[in-house]
Amino acid sequence: MHIVLLSGGSGKRLWPLSNDIRSKQFIPLFPQVDGAYISMAQRVFRQIRKVDRQADITVATSKSQVSTLKNQLGDQVDISVEPCRRDTFPAIVLVSAYLHDVKGVGLDEAVAVCPVDPYVSTDYYKAVAHLTELAAKGTADLMLMGIEPTYASEKYGYIMPTSKDEISKVASFKEKPTEAKAAEYIEKGALWNSGVFAYRLGYVLEKAHELLDFKGYEDLYANYGNLTKISFDYAVVEKEQSIGVLRYAGEWKDLGTWNTLTEIMHAPSIGDVTMDDNCVDTHVVNEMDVPILVMGAKNLVVAASPEGILVADKDASSHIKPYVENLTQPVRFAEKSWGSFQIIDVEADSLTIKVTLNAGHGMNYHSHTLRNEIWNVVSGEGKVLLDDREQVVKAGDIVELPAGCKHKITADTCMTIIEVQMGEAIKKSDKIKWE
Repeated sequence: MHIVLLSGGSGKRLWPLSNDIRSKQFIPLFPQVDGAYISMAQRVFRQIRKVDRQADITVATSKSQVSTLKNQLGDQVDISVEPCRRDTFPAIVLVSAYLHDVKGVGLDEAVAVCPVDPYVSTDYYKAVAHLTELAAKGTADLMLMGIEPTYASEKYGYIMPTSKDEISKVASFKEKPTEAKAAEYIEKGALWNSGVFAYRLGYVLEKAHELLDFKGYEDLYANYGNLTKISFDYAVVEKEQSIGVLRYAGEWKDLGTWNTLTEIMHAPSIGDVTMDDNCVDTHVVNEMDVPILVMGAKNLVVAASPEGILVADKDASSHIKPYVENLTQPVRFAEKSWGSFQIIDVEADSLTIKVTLNAGHGMNYHSHTLRNEIWNVVSGEGKVLLDDREQVVKAGDIVELPAGCKHKITADTCMTIIEVQMGEAIKKSDKIKWE
């Protein structure tokens, strides 16, 4: 099975656990037997492998998420990178060209496209495998997976099939309706549009060449920024006559808001949290190293991270996005391919960061023109490359990095470093990468 996972999201609706780099699919919320927590992206990967160990998985994502994906899924995860965001049609064309031109996937082979962040059982991916089989057989040029609705919802678009059979043709699509209209659609056999579809690779590439002027993957990638933003639904689905739909009646939740997210939490709290016996229908997530005490709370969600603190009525929490968009602070926590960083103090002319380096990983070799830095090694051992001279460092060592010097640190064991940046202009653009 060839499966493409679309990984996007702005990180607004699950603030403060999410941010512009760490979208909802990367938040560790699901407990494991060993007490550790994994993210939605990690959970999805494990579910797919459980259904099909040989599944060929490709993640289509933006540059900003590449490091986090490698941190959580490993350096070997196969990623099709969008140079910039251009909506779902260009993204699917780009990953389709990547599959054919880079990975050598044949034009007659079927590909399934799924979001990376649904909360589902493994039966969902068995249905996805079935969907690819139907696409490969030519049941329709485009096969969709529709979810059997459990209630009349205004949050989803609807697929109107021609019959109530497990597999049927699609008669039409309906945009997000009112609750009353949704109930009418469901009575007629309508399905929630899950955003999952399958196609033969040649079908999408043929459509792409009809609508876009490009020679192949390299050409498409080089000129990606010039493409018009357009959704796959608008560019292809709504115009296609040969569309089929497969009904799926298993567990499926779109964890797009705090309200829906708390419905699947295995415990009322995560992290260092104390709640008294008078708390009712309240969930707390604490990613900080200070305790949270909640007393007498009813129908609340409380979340704390380096990005900020949220205290909200659960029903009101679904309206968080416009308020978060008005917050202008820089990202204070992010996972990278080499580890993670957390900003712990911001002053007018200094920035203090806690850096965690995974064993065997290191930063890029780089320099700064406008700032000095100091590395204080708190734990672990590694090597520092300073102006092409290498030295071993361990817990307790301090390394001074004057402006202009080239520097890099590589961890032999897991390392924790406190980095202090000092200068009148501390900004991302003041970084020069070296070989």
